[in-house]
Amino acid sequence: MTLRATTIRLALAGLVLSALGACSGTQVARMVEPEPVAAIDVHRSTMAVDEARAKRARGERVWCVPFARTLSGIEIRGNAETWWAGAKGIYDRGHEPEVGSVMVFSGTRKLPMGHVAVVSQIISDREILIDHANWKRNQVSLGMSVIDVSKAGDWSVVQVAYSPGQYGRDYPISGFIYQRKVDGTQMAAADVPADAAMVVTVSTSNAN
Repeated sequence: MTLRATTIRLALAGLVLSALGACSGTQVARMVEPEPVAAIDVHRSTMAVDEARAKRARGERVWCVPFARTLSGIEIRGNAETWWAGAKGIYDRGHEPEVGSVMVFSGTRKLPMGHVAVVSQIISDREILIDHANWKRNQVSLGMSVIDVSKAGDWSVVQVAYSPGQYGRDYPISGFIYQRKVDGTQMAAADVPADAAMVVTVSTSNAN
């Protein structure tokens, strides 16, 4: 990310925080503030958040799947738990997080339809930040910390932060779907106006 892009993101932080707070009906709290290294597509971030805001304004549910699809550009349909199998033979998959990849939560009793989230930043080999929707009902959570708690260090089991430095239950992970197809084709950048609002990494606090 260029210095100019970083400056713009920070300068617009207050505006975006206010907008998201109004959208969710809860205070939006900054959970993690690392120095950016690799950046998620800011235009896709803007589109995904705007779509979620528009749905809430119409009284519609905000689901994790449409949000992840818009944010990542990975075109898979169906419940979140089906994404891992649905990506086979179409998108590259693996068990190491990459910025922009979709992390697929396996279906469990707690998450019967699974869950999908987009990796927005790599903090270390055992911590990432994710952007996702409907982790807390009908809300968007950005920059939420996730840690790998698997014994093998292979991202097969994770915990998600519900407040700074505090993490919840264990969740099994199917893997990561990458922003490239098996033929090597990369996902194209989103086509949005050049003056669209840019998104800063934030998160809503939740206890899911």
